[in-house]
Amino acid sequence: MNVSKETEQKYVSAIPNPEYLIKSISEQGYSLESAIADLADNSITAGCDSIEILVETEKAPFQLFICDNGEGMSPEELEQNCKFPSSSPEHARNAMDLGRFGLGMKAASFSQSRKFTVLSRKKGTDRYHGFTWDVDFIKKTGEWRLIVNSDAEVNSLLQDYIRLRGSYVDPLKGFEANTIIIWAGLYKYEDYLNEKNRSKALNREVSVNVYEHLGIVFHRFIEGKKTSLKIRVNNHLIAPFNPFPETHKGLRSIEYRQKQFGDDNIKLEGFVLPSIALDEVKSEKNCWTTSNKSLIDMEGVYVYRANRLILYGGWNGLIKKYPRLQLARLRVDIGNSADHLLHLNVAKSAVIIPHDLKEAFEGYIRILTTEATKEYTNRGLRKFPERKKKADLSLFNKVHTNKGPMLEINSDYPLVEMLRESLNDEQKSHFNLFLRVLNHSTNKIRNIHETQPHYEVDSQQAVDALQHFVEKAKEHEFPNSFIIEHIRQNFGISETNLPSNVLKLLEQ
Repeated sequence: MNVSKETEQKYVSAIPNPEYLIKSISEQGYSLESAIADLADNSITAGCDSIEILVETEKAPFQLFICDNGEGMSPEELEQNCKFPSSSPEHARNAMDLGRFGLGMKAASFSQSRKFTVLSRKKGTDRYHGFTWDVDFIKKTGEWRLIVNSDAEVNSLLQDYIRLRGSYVDPLKGFEANTIIIWAGLYKYEDYLNEKNRSKALNREVSVNVYEHLGIVFHRFIEGKKTSLKIRVNNHLIAPFNPFPETHKGLRSIEYRQKQFGDDNIKLEGFVLPSIALDEVKSEKNCWTTSNKSLIDMEGVYVYRANRLILYGGWNGLIKKYPRLQLARLRVDIGNSADHLLHLNVAKSAVIIPHDLKEAFEGYIRILTTEATKEYTNRGLRKFPERKKKADLSLFNKVHTNKGPMLEINSDYPLVEMLRESLNDEQKSHFNLFLRVLNHSTNKIRNIHETQPHYEVDSQQAVDALQHFVEKAKEHEFPNSFIIEHIRQNFGISETNLPSNVLKLLEQ
């Protein structure tokens, strides 16, 4: 027991056992794919445009190399980044910094391997330096000792990398690695799987799950217009998967909402997939789901932090999953300055929506899920083709479907066309949504009368409204025959019952 000279407070030393702490830190919910993604975050933060991931399963222990052509590190920077932690989560960070706790590289690596090495050189220099964390070495010494690699050890590892890289086809052209992370032994596969299945299981995990995960998590970087990121996994370049294929005409967006949140803005934007997606996902290649996930797997919240997807699929505890909601997806965009408010975990795989944001989330989700439910409910509706009548002046068309006759707004109706042409793209999207809602509401009326009696205009308000319509129609040079027919069909007023002031307007 000791006594502090400054406070006279008694205390005991509580230095943690390094082996125990490392093993505890490594249990942060990492899967193989999320661990690799965490290391890729560091590569992107370092300014790379290419990442190479190579797996060696032909000999034991298995090795996995994660390499990038970013800025690299000096020996001093490398040593600092290998420490626990390398930075404070409270420090201000660049807007494109994908890090958080300064633990990612160590925690992610130890979650998959008990020994890993980091080799790095500053971009434009030749000499690599290396440091190794080895749990067995720490266990023997009982101390926090980071191994400094000799030149011979560094060169041996570089030769392993060059040899492995040469065994794969289609390497990244002009790629020169400045930072290389080597996992020596992947204990979750080597210690717990039957010897015959180890190599097969790891290769499948990398070629399927890792490939798919990186394609969706980093899709914005891979799709980048100015500078795009290339990620190579063994023989294959990662293809991006955007869960919001906005070029598809059927995808419908809900008006977004934005709110100040800490030092950042948070943006919510809902999307409703078209009901045709329910059929299209039966094909292995489609734009709605990855090859190993279903629409139900992918319904829910998608949280992007500094353009990196950190959470997707499911509603993060806000509501439950339901089959009728599988066409609903909510895109959330936020920077990296409010991590402490979102309680982002070390693995960057989970967030907690704070109480003061929950109400906004839940309110917006109610709007989104209502629209998604409508789309899902109408999924069986099929229209039967009909010959179009020439110069159809009806505001509503009667459409024959497999669910009986239905009414819908005539998209060729001149006033509808005129209004649509006056709108920008975003306004057109809102207008089309309004038409869909109007069609849906109209068809709730079960008794549709084929003929309407003609009514007389019995109030000054009705006269004024009718006069305003005729004035606007004349301004746009619609012919009298169109105006009269429109009034008869849609206002229920015959020509003989038109007010005198309206007749005078028609005579002009």
